[in-house]
Amino acid sequence: MLVPHPSVQRNRGPILNVIRRFFPNEGTVLEIGAGSGAHAAWFAPRLPQLVWQPTEAHPEALPRIAQWAAAAGAENIRPPLLLDASSTDWPVHSVDAVVCINMIHFSPWQSTLGLMAGVGRVLSPGGVLYLYGPYRLDGQHTAPSNVEFEGWLKGIDERFGVRDLGAVTAAAAEHGLVFRERVAMPANNFSVIFHKA
Repeated sequence: MLVPHPSVQRNRGPILNVIRRFFPNEGTVLEIGAGSGAHAAWFAPRLPQLVWQPTEAHPEALPRIAQWAAAAGAENIRPPLLLDASSTDWPVHSVDAVVCINMIHFSPWQSTLGLMAGVGRVLSPGGVLYLYGPYRLDGQHTAPSNVEFEGWLKGIDERFGVRDLGAVTAAAAEHGLVFRERVAMPANNFSVIFHKA
């Protein structure tokens, strides 16, 4: 039996509520860094008008994502694709929305720059980029727990870390992605929404 990570169980409902506010009524959603695939398996059946395309940078994760998709029984989840956000060669060419949950702090800054460049290339005009995770605001952590969390991240890889939202927004703007809204979420995280100009 597939059991989602406790953090997925905690955040999937609030994330879905935000996605429903901003996403188009129909089209294709590209998920960057799908992880286990548990989020895609939760969202796709509840958003049947959208086609969900999960991707991951790690080949070993793809079978697990496919397993979650099969368990969901949703016909609107495509087979997972290998996609490294920092690459200039993405396996998709046009999408209507992009979801990226808990990737930016779990990867080098170069991956965030690649993410914004790639989304700028493949996102349709008026399309939406949705980010989820912890962020610094004006250079400051928003909670003591995020200070501890960043220490843990850097223990895994010194290149990881809680990013400043201003830096993320500036990187997005370089590729035609305009900041729309920041929404407070569980466990000192934020939903951050951009749209393609």
